[in-house]
Amino acid sequence: MQRSVRDFVRSCDVCQRQKYAATTPGGLLQPLPIPNAIWEDLSLDFITGLPRSRGYDAVLVVVDRLSKYSHFILLKHPYTAKSIAELFVKEV
Repeated sequence: MQRSVRDFVRSCDVCQRQKYAATTPGGLLQPLPIPNAIWEDLSLDFITGLPRSRGYDAVLVVVDRLSKYSHFILLKHPYTAKSIAELFVKEV
């Protein structure tokens, strides 16, 4: 009987589509620790797909997590990790 049920479930289209999730759901999000000094912990994000203006078409947004101070760096496509790192050191 066990083999019969297993074969039926394996061949049943509805049974294959309605499988339960075998993994446990992720835990609750944990808050990030509060930084001790400004510019100690930064968040970076790229805004891309913007219309070209004065030759720039992307923005690198740098936010200090403690003071919430934001710094915006204009970028021209194509850019590389090296060019972004150099701009970051120069501008911030």
